Amino acid sequence: MVIDYKIMPLLIGRRGAFLQPIAHDVGQFLSHLLNFLLPALAMAVLVPALARVVWWQALKSAGWWRQVRWCAVLNVAALVIGLLVMGRDGAMATYAGLVLASALTVWWTGLR
Repeated sequence: MVIDYKIMPLLIGRRGAFLQPIAHDVGQFLSHLLNFLLPALAMAVLVPALARVVWWQALKSAGWWRQVRWCAVLNVAALVIGLLVMGRDGAMATYAGLVLASALTVWWTGLR
């Protein structure tokens, strides 16, 4: 039996085991996507909620769900821009942009 060593890297994973089925790859992709978006979505819920604790009188008329939606959209945009600019996920400048986007959204939608 002749083994073609040119295709071996395609069949064998990093640790020498055969590659997992495609369903595992889809699950892994969804896990990575969720972990990428989780800081943006958590900040989108927490910042408007905590802002209502501090500025409850000023934010009475502002809709909480409206603020959460806008925060989520702009936070995800901040993460994607940070990923494109920095070339990797998890840079501190990206998270600083996430905090700035959340704070400006709450200010724009309710405090100005």
